[in-house]
Amino acid sequence: MKIVVVGLGYVGLPLAVQLAKHFDTVGLDSNAGRIAELKDGHDRTGEVDAASLAGSGLALTSDAQDGRAADLYIVTVPTPIDADNRPDLSPVRSATRTVAALIDPAKTPTVVYESTVYPGVTEDICGPMIEELSGLVRGRDFFLGYSPERINPGDREHTVDKIMKVLAGENDRVTDLLASVYGKVTSGGVFRAKSIRAAEAAKVIENAQRDINIAFINEVTKIFSALDISVWDVLDAARTKWNFLPFEPGLVGGHCIGVDPYYLSHRAQELGIDPQVVLSGRAINDGMAQWMADEVHAALGKDKADILILGLTFKENVPDLRNSKVIDLVRALRAHGHEVAVHDPHADAGEARHEYGLDLAALPRDAAYDCVIGAVRHDAIKALTPAGLAAMLRPGGLVADLRRMWSPPPGEAASSVRYWSI
Repeated sequence: MKIVVVGLGYVGLPLAVQLAKHFDTVGLDSNAGRIAELKDGHDRTGEVDAASLAGSGLALTSDAQDGRAADLYIVTVPTPIDADNRPDLSPVRSATRTVAALIDPAKTPTVVYESTVYPGVTEDICGPMIEELSGLVRGRDFFLGYSPERINPGDREHTVDKIMKVLAGENDRVTDLLASVYGKVTSGGVFRAKSIRAAEAAKVIENAQRDINIAFINEVTKIFSALDISVWDVLDAARTKWNFLPFEPGLVGGHCIGVDPYYLSHRAQELGIDPQVVLSGRAINDGMAQWMADEVHAALGKDKADILILGLTFKENVPDLRNSKVIDLVRALRAHGHEVAVHDPHADAGEARHEYGLDLAALPRDAAYDCVIGAVRHDAIKALTPAGLAAMLRPGGLVADLRRMWSPPPGEAASSVRYWSI
């Protein structure tokens, strides 16, 4: 069996490397620079190490013709949103256009989508698009399937070779085929969803559920702050109950939780349904950066402060800058009149400049700032000591800890530094 994985990002590359252990597998990505890096043994996402790349039989290419006449095509491209928070299916459409040109009907291949979409995209948009572009007939010349990705960037426990894979084909034969293929990849087993639409829906609510739960914690954080109660102290107490869900407050970004609920709400609105809970959660989380900036500004008690934010990526210990809400915090603080610099030990400087127009700063060697904000719980940032933080600050400076990384015990905080948290 020849398999082509289209898109070699966080999702596609680990999957392709695992598939290549069992099948003739081609990893196709339109970014020639990405392919060159991978051939040199460097995965900038940090999901696959150099040794695994070097030892893999995966064929890496940016030439679509290398993917011609495969038995199985797996599409793993991003599904972002546009400036108006509407689904942007252009990467999926582009990948579908590529696959349509490669299909050999004599092979009767299956085209599987792993990209997160709302229910109906695979069968109502992608399938007809392949038919239109190729002149082939679905169900005769090619078949459709869906298997939602579950990659959690930076997570070394729930990797693609260990998690349960949900899958669905347009008929039982396709479902059995996918179960056979994915069953070789993961020790976590496979789950046969009732339909492609059910599999699409399962994926989109997995992330929407997390978004809504975090939104609740963010909302009560604001309430407790007005009551002069630390939400962290409340959570310490609440977590002692056996069935309390341990969500934490924070900036909800990234390419999944901060995006997927908009796919679900978009489809709901098309159907004439007002998705109040989904959009309310999104509104709360999207507004959290502004609230945090307002709170830090008030705690500073001064205008035109020099502020250093520690952390820019959307989550800890990963280099992924996509849809990071830290940039919203930067902009909100600048709107208050402050000078803001950002340091991140994991982010790529060129990508930060390209995506957000930010030149990343080094950690200061002297007391250069009025405020240091802990925004992302990177290990390297969490390891900073009270003395190390104090060395970055001018006398009377403020440590604003948004992620409870430091919280110095009594007597350990430098006397010249003020500590504040949500």
